[in-house]
Amino acid sequence: MRVHWLLWPLKWAALQGMLLLLGLASVLWNAVALLLYPLLSRDVGERVGRAAISRAYRMFWWTADAVGMVRLDSRALDPLRDEAGLILVANHPSMLDAVMLVARLPRSACVMKASLMRNPLLAPAARLARYICNDSPFGLIQQAVLVLKRGGQLVMFPEGTRTTRPPVNPFHGGVTVIAKRAQAPMQTVFIDTTSPYLCKGWPLWRLPPLPIVFAVRLGRRFAPAEDAASQLVEIEAYFAAGVRAGMTHGA
Repeated sequence: MRVHWLLWPLKWAALQGMLLLLGLASVLWNAVALLLYPLLSRDVGERVGRAAISRAYRMFWWTADAVGMVRLDSRALDPLRDEAGLILVANHPSMLDAVMLVARLPRSACVMKASLMRNPLLAPAARLARYICNDSPFGLIQQAVLVLKRGGQLVMFPEGTRTTRPPVNPFHGGVTVIAKRAQAPMQTVFIDTTSPYLCKGWPLWRLPPLPIVFAVRLGRRFAPAEDAASQLVEIEAYFAAGVRAGMTHGA
């Protein structure tokens, strides 16, 4: 027990160092993206922006694994890497979920909160990658359909926020409407974890049990349906049944 408490400060410092490294990389790339945005065409900027974010996130996970902080298995996403016009629909247990998926999917775009799209430390990279702002439902749908029709991928969390009511929060309807309008398939993705780290209400500074374990697995693929509202209910029920017992945050 004494050894455990002696190691605790080192583990805490290592975890905070990992988050600091991610933050510094983000600030640096946003500074570069600010300069590149007016110089690159939309196509080139989008490609460069998404690939750079994906590579930075992948490096973060590699480093976290190397120092023993995190165990992440997201190899199930690799066959989807180059598939065009695909919506990835995932549950949302942790603040790190988008970082997991984008790290393996360099073509993907995310939906970001309007407040983050106005943050000078985050917005330049998001704008270069043509990420989507959620400031208006109509604008979000239009931008998302454009991403898909241009051959990109879209990462979406229909819960809207991190899970607070296991197995999943009530789903929001945008994803099935986007799929219908873009005629894009929806690939379900389950994110499994036994760790409460960075779930809703978990502070950044608090050390969880280590290593933090995440696993990503693919579920059913849904074709777009004419009745988007009914399909949303079906997909929500599918996730509620498919999230593994004991693998949600706080379990």
